[in-house]
Amino acid sequence: MNNIDIVMQDAREAFESFRLLSPSERSSFLQKLAAEIEAARETLVQTAHEETNLPLPRLNGELSRTTNQLNLFARLIEEGSWVEAAIDTADKNRTPPKPDTRKMLLPVGPVVVFGASNFPFAFSTAGGDTASALASGSSVVIKGHSAHAKTSQLVFEAMQKAISKAGIHPFTVQHVLGSGSTVGKALVQHPLTAGVGFTGSFAGGKALWELANQREQPIPVFAEMSSINPVVLLQHTLQENAAALAKTYAASICLGMGQFCTNPGLLLAVKSDALDQFLTLLGKEIEQTAPQKMLHSGIHASYTKGLSEVLAQKGIEKIAQSAQQPGNGEAFPTVAKVNASVFMQNPHFREEVFGPYSLAVVCADKAELMNVLQSLKGQLTTTIMATDADVEANADIIALQTTLAGRIILNDVPTGVEVCASMVHGGPFPSTTDGRFTSVGTTAIKRWVRPVCFQGFKDTMLPDALKNNNPLHIWRIVNNEWTKNGI
Repeated sequence: MNNIDIVMQDAREAFESFRLLSPSERSSFLQKLAAEIEAARETLVQTAHEETNLPLPRLNGELSRTTNQLNLFARLIEEGSWVEAAIDTADKNRTPPKPDTRKMLLPVGPVVVFGASNFPFAFSTAGGDTASALASGSSVVIKGHSAHAKTSQLVFEAMQKAISKAGIHPFTVQHVLGSGSTVGKALVQHPLTAGVGFTGSFAGGKALWELANQREQPIPVFAEMSSINPVVLLQHTLQENAAALAKTYAASICLGMGQFCTNPGLLLAVKSDALDQFLTLLGKEIEQTAPQKMLHSGIHASYTKGLSEVLAQKGIEKIAQSAQQPGNGEAFPTVAKVNASVFMQNPHFREEVFGPYSLAVVCADKAELMNVLQSLKGQLTTTIMATDADVEANADIIALQTTLAGRIILNDVPTGVEVCASMVHGGPFPSTTDGRFTSVGTTAIKRWVRPVCFQGFKDTMLPDALKNNNPLHIWRIVNNEWTKNGI
């Protein structure tokens, strides 16, 4: 066997043990993971800073998010109702007789998680994909990202300490490094891999999805890939709040040098004097934004190339760039504009430029604005900046936005994704490979499970979640009614 064969064999062996742990045992393990990562905070944050150019406050916040979501999943599985237990008891007097059937969600098996380049903690080694997969009862193999390989290894070492303290199978979590085209391919196509989590580029995610579908037994790839996150700016709010909106959106466009999947890459509005004023003020804010280093040379080269290509397109007009010339490895904050008629004729304008860049699309009227929205591919987010009067007059725009993205935002910026039960960080293709799921929040666990129905089993043979006396004291649907009572 080669190394990946050994890794996946170990992952399968660990899964057979790990999936049998009680919810309280898995919950305790996740809490230990969070504690060990927190204990290593100083070393982890400093190492990530040296590898990624990200500032220390951002990294400290991201590490806290990582430990918080581990603890959030610990609470989720401790409470237990997420398994969606449903019971329909038998009725022998019915014709034909009705059998006893009981359903719950069970883990799929070993999951491969690819670390994200732009989030060394929250979307990488011990990030949301790993936390949700472990919470489900699946073992995890982490493919560390080369952009922060040392950080990834250090996080894994903290995780190993937690595994040892919890007394669970030593290969419940494993960590590998190497080329995505070789190691990544081998992991995705290995017959023991049951699912894949990925956050990154459209090209990378689509390549993994295609590899998974070439297998004799295809598996799901939950890839979060590409989004330009359109923002609709309506008339009254532009008239009343132009200066504040310009400051807010300049900050959002340039947050983290634009290296967020929810960066507002498209600003849509109907032509007006208020829009002209907003774009002038936005340009002034961008001019005052200092260039900063991007995560690594690959992202910087991609941004520089993408920006150059889009600004070379016919019909585009540069509004402003940073007044300070970028240095080595630094991004050039930029905003531009284009008429909607030109935008509609050139698909290049609808492609993501990953960095501190946004394109304003000036529409002749509301009908043209609707046409622009309808022309867009699936998105992670879409936003509407509006007064109450704007909202009442534009319910059709909001209805259209609900078909476009996983999260619709009113009067806020798309950057910033809260980790909670109600969050949806997903959307129609190509923002993700499966818009029915989220990669952030507690329902992210649903990616790593499948429903299983037990028919005709004796009570002693059933999982605890389905037993008559409900030993886990969870909410269940029993004969079509929600209850915590036993049968």
